[in-house]
Amino acid sequence: MNLTSSRWAELSLVVVTMIWGGTFLIVQTAVHTAGPLAFVGTRFAIAALIAAALSRRHLRGFTALELGAGLAIGACIFAGYSLQTLGLQYITSSKSAFITAFYVPTVPLLQWLFQRQQPHVAALVGSAMSFIGLACLAGPEGMRGGFGHGEMLTALGALAISAEIILIGRYASRVNVARVTVVQLAVAALLAFIAMPVAGESLPGLAPLFFLCALALGMASAAIQYVMNWAQRQVSATKATLIYAGEPVWAGVFGLLAGEHIPALAVLGAAMIIAASIIGEWRKA
Repeated sequence: MNLTSSRWAELSLVVVTMIWGGTFLIVQTAVHTAGPLAFVGTRFAIAALIAAALSRRHLRGFTALELGAGLAIGACIFAGYSLQTLGLQYITSSKSAFITAFYVPTVPLLQWLFQRQQPHVAALVGSAMSFIGLACLAGPEGMRGGFGHGEMLTALGALAISAEIILIGRYASRVNVARVTVVQLAVAALLAFIAMPVAGESLPGLAPLFFLCALALGMASAAIQYVMNWAQRQVSATKATLIYAGEPVWAGVFGLLAGEHIPALAVLGAAMIIAASIIGEWRKA
């Protein structure tokens, strides 16, 4: 590994994190023109088509394991992003990003519960800090136990994202990443479209803003996966996670630029969740 390629890989992950931070505001804009499930379905359908086009040379020879992995991961993506998008109808994009960051210290706890992998003490400290940070983000009502509807939906979405990360880690070394990526994106889109009638949603008619947002995030979702796969060959998982921890910071920056007000208590909660994300992944070299 030479220094130049490593620096480019780290820079690419910073760009990915910036894009993640900006997506919260785009999603919040899109759901004003159509239902959240319609947006999730359209977004991931576009991403699946793009991923399939980029991976067309790898799409032959699917195995049962790859289909099963894609189905499970896709279901988690659907749950995570649908709940997050639903939550954005009630809370600001910056608060949504901060709460979503809760997935980082949650992953080792779920691995402990379901895979019997005892977490490092730093992960436990990070999880405790995340709970306190979430209470601060919810404001005084949240700390009195009145956790809001939007915050709850987003926190549940973060748990689904945690499950997604664990599943990816479980299957990554045993499957073709390109094929599984196409399946999981397609499954997420299909589940969202299936759920739309249940939720009383339908695709919007002529809504240029909706489809422009869906196209932008669909392209981003497909591209981000490939960039991460390339960059993390040269950047350690710990360092990559430290870079990803900046996601809510960028969301807050974009939120402020868009005129959102972020109370001091929410800033404190955000800082605690970012710190928890870093502490939760800390390991001795």
